[in-house]
Amino acid sequence: MTEIPEARDPELPGRLLAVERDALVPLLRSRPDTDFTLPTAGCPGWTVREVLAHCSAALMRVVEGRLGKGVFSPESNDRDVADRAGWTNARVVNELERGMTEAGPVIARGDGGLDVIALGEWVHAGDVREAWGVPGAYAGDGLPDALALLARFTRVREHVPLHADLDDVDEPLRLGAVAASGPPARYLGDAATLIRLYAGRPVTAGSYELAGAREAELNVFG
Repeated sequence: MTEIPEARDPELPGRLLAVERDALVPLLRSRPDTDFTLPTAGCPGWTVREVLAHCSAALMRVVEGRLGKGVFSPESNDRDVADRAGWTNARVVNELERGMTEAGPVIARGDGGLDVIALGEWVHAGDVREAWGVPGAYAGDGLPDALALLARFTRVREHVPLHADLDDVDEPLRLGAVAASGPPARYLGDAATLIRLYAGRPVTAGSYELAGAREAELNVFG
């Protein structure tokens, strides 16, 4: 069983952002502008460009300390995306690269409340890969750190207890609240599908087994 240390690792969010930056930014710069207009299944109503604009805006809010009331609400996110409507795709990608570089140290200095932003950014990178049909959506080199961050976030939030036996990870993973009145829910499948379930992304029926909880109960972003 993979146990998540009780003490927070303040470097974890920044490490996840840096790993994803190094993989995602070159991919973004290699694609034509037309690819940025494609819709995303993970964020219905948003194109790839709009997802990236949201990501870069969120990270720059962290870097610049613009975290007032209502920040990261749907209305705030829509305004941030609209503010970048006149930008070139290259400018959005440049801002995203800066945010993924500079937000980590800021998050590390905090109390942990912003740690989940790094996980959200990593999930959105998966949304982009999925829209483009690029292998490795919700997986890749950042997966171990993403799983660790997800496990800690669900524990702190006292989310549904779940024991995950992952096809592609050596040891089982425990997520959610530690104390519970009954046995934890059980998941059997690959790690990317587990991420999809917790992020509320589309999954392929029959590709996993879940007992003791409903899919909607796992969504941490809903």
